[in-house]
Amino acid sequence: MRYKFDELFKEEPDGRLTPRKIIKLDSVTLSPSITFGKGVSFGGINIFNFKGSDIEVVDIGGTLVVKGFYEYK
Repeated sequence: MRYKFDELFKEEPDGRLTPRKIIKLDSVTLSPSITFGKGVSFGGINIFNFKGSDIEVVDIGGTLVVKGFYEYK
């Protein structure tokens, strides 16, 4: 299932990101109760590098497991 970046992550007024849903990225699970800033990597991936991209995920029991990122145009 393909999601737009902004459907999965909310940008806070200070520029940090908060997941809108439970998201699994590599071996790390991100929940809507966390907020993180630039330079933070999860499973070796810096989410900020993909702002504006679409994200391919699979829903497994309510957790969206990231399978890949689409190049943004």
